[in-house]
Amino acid sequence: MSKVTDGMDRTPHRAFMRAMGLDDGDFDKPLIGIVSTHGENTPCSMSLGPQADAARLGVAQGGGVPVPFTTVSVSDGVSMNHKGMRMSLVSRELIADSVEAVMRGHLYDGLVAFAGCDKTLPGMMMAMARLNCPSVFVYGGAMLPGHWRGKDATILTAYEGVGAVLAGQMTEAELNELEHVCAPTVGSCPGQFTANTMAMVSETLGLALPGSAMMPAVYSERLALARAAGRRVTEILAKGGPLPLDLITRKSLENAAAAVAATGGSTNAGLHLPAIAHEAGIRFTLDDVAEVFARTPLIASLQPGGKYLAVDLFRAGGVDRVLKPLLDAGYLHGDTLSLDGRTLKDRLAGVAGPDGDMIFDPATPLHGSGGVVVLRGNLAPEGALIKIAGLASLQFTGPARVFESEEHCYEVIKSQQYRAGEVLVIRNEGPAGGPGMREMLGVTALIYGQGMGEKVALLTDGRFSGATRGMMIGYVGPEAAAGGPIAWLRDGDTVRIDAAAARLDVQLDEAELRRRRAAWEAARAAGGRGAGALNRADGEPLNGVLEKYARLVGPAHLGAVTHSGRR
Repeated sequence: MSKVTDGMDRTPHRAFMRAMGLDDGDFDKPLIGIVSTHGENTPCSMSLGPQADAARLGVAQGGGVPVPFTTVSVSDGVSMNHKGMRMSLVSRELIADSVEAVMRGHLYDGLVAFAGCDKTLPGMMMAMARLNCPSVFVYGGAMLPGHWRGKDATILTAYEGVGAVLAGQMTEAELNELEHVCAPTVGSCPGQFTANTMAMVSETLGLALPGSAMMPAVYSERLALARAAGRRVTEILAKGGPLPLDLITRKSLENAAAAVAATGGSTNAGLHLPAIAHEAGIRFTLDDVAEVFARTPLIASLQPGGKYLAVDLFRAGGVDRVLKPLLDAGYLHGDTLSLDGRTLKDRLAGVAGPDGDMIFDPATPLHGSGGVVVLRGNLAPEGALIKIAGLASLQFTGPARVFESEEHCYEVIKSQQYRAGEVLVIRNEGPAGGPGMREMLGVTALIYGQGMGEKVALLTDGRFSGATRGMMIGYVGPEAAAGGPIAWLRDGDTVRIDAAAARLDVQLDEAELRRRRAAWEAARAAGGRGAGALNRADGEPLNGVLEKYARLVGPAHLGAVTHSGRR
């Protein structure tokens, strides 16, 4: 901070800081930014304020001056299944950019970053990699599950309950009862959905304190954890490391991808890991993620594909309890660094082994390859993602039924005007084509709730929630707006999905595919609706942040990033 506080010409700067409550003794201390997405727009972020406040005490104990600030969050739960979801993935970039702007603008010496909702976690980690200053990441924690009719209930239970009502399998009175009990506390969704998946990634990469990710949001122990994070950032500053770029390496990214695969985690990790790597100057694409997914066994029974929730894993020992059997079986690199300076191998020494119920031995896994599979074929040259955890069958073949937007498909699903055996195709929802690459839990949960989760398949260039389950394939690349093969599909085309062979194909010969591409390009040149790029299905003009995002955003297989990255 000497560039801001030292010398006669910094008198106005010090005056501003005195107006903040600082005094002479503070100007010789490091200033530590404490950023959170605290707000009351989502339960995911409501616990972050007290935690960030506790971090101030830790920074002060370590001899630093804490400077709290906040940034935005967009609730996936509230923005789901309408046009507001276009802002969800956009918010990841806004968070990374805003944290960078404050940190670089004020020349703070270190950072403690708190996040809770899905995109806030990768957004903060991207900022940490971009800044590469002494940093600690803290996940705000998951909510506790509700209890309904003798079983745990979560927000996913409610989403799927809507489909059950439409299918006549649940009454509206029962759904109303479920609504009141399924989300009883603040915190993020409690399954191995996107937030908890990326929290596990933060620990595995070494950006977060060991033992922090699975701790529930409402546990008072989180306040002690936040103080420890504040102290730790001052220790890193004093020792000169480890810094984010010491922690984010190709090996640690592979470890993180393995943790996702082993737990049947969110398909969104296939988007966020390449984006974090991009900030660190490492080319780690969906191809690299796919390679790790393919070689890593599914060993943890976590929802939505399995039985257990984040709180259960916390009670069993947390993230390290999953990493230990993976390391022992040779699926992880043991020489990566943790935030406390230990290697992963040293950190995991003494951690208990599999219990055979929630966590299985890699030699006898739930499935031989990861719970998330990357598909390739003539429909997805750049890849597509499917979560196979919990699927009864890994193959599906059927006729395509094409929809130009999520809304178009949702109305058909809601009115149950579709048939078993169909492959429902939603296009023009990719990063640029949406724009914003909407998440489609509203559609997928409705299908599952109607009992059709594996009787139909759904294929999209948009995204899925980490809570999505069933025969659902997303992130298809290239997206329709970029002229990917998904843009050329027609009703009745036979689509073949084979997750065992990692294939996604339409049964058309190369000559027909070339003809269809030529027709699509001609339509684009003529400005036709089928051209995809920047066409909005709801007819609204494209402007503001979505216009900027659509012009800058790259493809999904590279992380859907908006700048050239570290060189």
